[in-house]
Amino acid sequence: MQLVQRIANFFHNEPSTKRPKPGELIRRREEDSWRDYPADGLTPARLSAILKAADDGALSEPMQLYEQMEEKDAHLFSIANTRRLALTGLEWEMVPASDLRPGLDAALAAEAADYCAQVLGSIDALDDALQHLSLALGRNIAVAEVVWDFKDGSHTIVDLAPIEFTRLVFDGLDQVRILTDDEPLDGIALPANKFVVHTPHATTGHASRGGLLRVTALAFLGKNYALKEWLTFAEIFGMPIRVARYDPSASVEEKRELLDMLTSMGSEAAGVFSKAVELEIIEANRGTPNPPYDRLVNFLNREMTKAWLGQTLTVDMADQSGSKAAAEVHDRVRKDILLDDIRKEGRTVRRDILRPLAQFKFGLDVPVPFFRRKPEEPRDLRELADVLSVAVNDLGIQAPTRWVHDTLGIPQATDGEATVGRS
Repeated sequence: MQLVQRIANFFHNEPSTKRPKPGELIRRREEDSWRDYPADGLTPARLSAILKAADDGALSEPMQLYEQMEEKDAHLFSIANTRRLALTGLEWEMVPASDLRPGLDAALAAEAADYCAQVLGSIDALDDALQHLSLALGRNIAVAEVVWDFKDGSHTIVDLAPIEFTRLVFDGLDQVRILTDDEPLDGIALPANKFVVHTPHATTGHASRGGLLRVTALAFLGKNYALKEWLTFAEIFGMPIRVARYDPSASVEEKRELLDMLTSMGSEAAGVFSKAVELEIIEANRGTPNPPYDRLVNFLNREMTKAWLGQTLTVDMADQSGSKAAAEVHDRVRKDILLDDIRKEGRTVRRDILRPLAQFKFGLDVPVPFFRRKPEEPRDLRELADVLSVAVNDLGIQAPTRWVHDTLGIPQATDGEATVGRS
C-alpha cells in the first residue's frame, strides 16, 4: 500500500495544499558530525565503488568524499567558491508575478510580494540557508527544512534549517528521503510544503548523478597521485648532494667525523674541514629534463576550471595566451553560467518556499511572487539616462518608476522626505 501511495505521489504534479505542523521535524544528531574520510588513500577502484554506491541511492560516502575533495584541493575549493559566491553574494529581490506575467491581479500580486519579502527578510538564518542550498552547485542536491509557525491567523515561515548531506538517501523511484532515528535505513518521505530541495544540474535518474564534484572526481584523483609523486621527486632530487673527498691516509675516526659533519650541516650548509678534504656540492637534477608533474597538475586544474566555470582565462593565465577578445568571450561564458544559476535558484525558492507561504496567506489563486538575484552589471549611467530620456520624452514609452530607480541606482523618496528636481 505504501508503494502504491509513493508511486501516486511521484506522478501527482499538482501542488499540495496540506498545511505542515509547526516546529522542526528533523532533529540534529551527534552522528551528523561523524566522518569516514573516504578521500584518504583513494584509489581508482575505491572511487568507482563510491560512485556506484551513489547510483544505488546511498549518499553518505559520496557526500563525505565531495566534502573532503574541496578540503584537500585548494584549486577546486577556489573555483567552487568562485561560482557559489558569484550567486550568493548578490542582493535578492521579490518580484510581483504581475510584473512578469501581465493580466494578473497587480494589487494582489504586489501585496503577496511584499508579504513574502517581509517574511524572508525576518528569517535570521536565511543567508546561511541559501549558502547551504548553493552547495548543490557541485553535489547537485541540497535540502533545507522549512520551519513553520502559526501567527496572526496564518501559517508563516520562521526558520530554514539545513539538512546534513549524510542523512540523504534515494528510494527506488529516485525520490529523496531523510534518515531519522525511527527510519535509519530507508529514511522518511518528505512531507508536502515542508522541505526545500535544490537540484540545479539537469540529469536523468536521481540528482546525485549530475553534480560537478562527481564530474571532477577523476581529475581530483589524478591530481592527488601527481602531487604525491611530485613531492617524492622533490624529496629525492630536490636536495643538493654534498660530497667530501678525503686523503687516502685518513683514519677511520677521521672518516666517521667527516661523515657526521656532513650529516649535521643540514640547511646551514656550513662546516669546518681540513685542507686534506675536498668538499663538493652537486646540484640536484643537473642535466636532466624537468619532470612532467607540474604540466599534469596544471592540465587537471584547467579541466576542473572548465567544468565549474566553463572557461579558464578569468581564473588562471599561467602557460596560456589569448587576446582581449578571447578573454571577454570567456567572461561572457561565466556570466551565462551565473544567470543560469540565478534562474534555477529562483525556481527552487519560488516552488518550495514562496508558493506555500503565499497560498497559506492569500489562498490558492494568489499570484506567487518570484525570487530573483540582482546581477551587478557595470553600466554607463550617462548613456543610459540619455536613452531613457529619448524613450520617455520623445517616444512616449511608459517606463515603470521602480525599474527606473533601480536601474539608475537612485532610491525612491519616502513620504514627506525632501527631494530635488521637478515634481
